[in-house]
Amino acid sequence: MNLTVNQSIYIHFLKVGSVTNSSVLQIGSTGKMQAVSQLYNTGEFEEPAEEAVPQGVSEPPLVPLSPY
Repeated sequence: MNLTVNQSIYIHFLKVGSVTNSSVLQIGSTGKMQAVSQLYNTGEFEEPAEEAVPQGVSEPPLVPLSPY
């Protein structure tokens, strides 16, 4: 049995706290997920960027995040 689901999702505001190499952000549904890792150097950079400086956070996240 094959089932095809078509859906439209409109997002007016999305706030993501952080993204790491193993993060998954899913919007909608999926029957099968496959790992994909893509790295592009579209700016033709030749050295790493300077370390990011954290800025003050005005409010805590709605969902408590694990430090790991």
